[in-house]
Amino acid sequence: MSGNGTTPGDDPLQTAVWRLRSRACWADAAALLPSATADAALQRTVLLVERCLYTESGWQEAEDALRTAEALAHSDEERGAAACERGYLAYSATLHGVRDRADEARAALGRAAALIAPGAPGRALLDFRRGLIAENLTRSPQAARAAYRRAHAAATAHADPLLLSFTWRHLAGLALRDGELAEARHGFAESLRIREELGYLVGTAPALVSLADTETEPEASRLREEARRLFRLLGGVPTWLARQLTPPAAGAATA
Repeated sequence: MSGNGTTPGDDPLQTAVWRLRSRACWADAAALLPSATADAALQRTVLLVERCLYTESGWQEAEDALRTAEALAHSDEERGAAACERGYLAYSATLHGVRDRADEARAALGRAAALIAPGAPGRALLDFRRGLIAENLTRSPQAARAAYRRAHAAATAHADPLLLSFTWRHLAGLALRDGELAEARHGFAESLRIREELGYLVGTAPALVSLADTETEPEASRLREEARRLFRLLGGVPTWLARQLTPPAAGAATA
């Protein structure tokens, strides 16, 4: 994920973009942004790549936006951010079985690591995405946990609550896999709390399902029913959540 779910200075444009993004209206949010600057091109890319992960569609539009962002990037920070988005797009395509782009994902995140300075705000997101590759493509939970912890610490230091909701969630998922139920429940609850506070509706249903996996009845059923309500409200997004909301719900969410 990119962005922290806030609107510094109450910028009306960024407030509108965030509200649309959080409600799964990524294309509408992207259409509000100007196209001539590196920052805007990168933000458009962030939105359209996120749409791919949640809807399993829109791949060509995301690729086009990414190429524009790469062409407009001039500083190491901008090039590193664009490389990070390329890695995430390739990861998402691999995860959803569109095409195996795992090598491209690793190479792009490696380029990003060479361009984004240690301690820079973008490093937290990069570490998180390297954790995703370690967990879901390389199948190395120890490496994933280390990357998520680095991302969690950096997201805390840079006050990025949206990213924190993801690091809490994925650390909790690893804890659940290891049978650490209390730790998993705490992490999933923190992730859900942050997403509800931010109004990140598109990420709230997956958070509810994950927390339900650590609860007993009747709380587990209540959480899953709330997730179904949000899932229907957003028109069946995230698409991959449908498999987990078909009783009996099982497994951990993807994003």
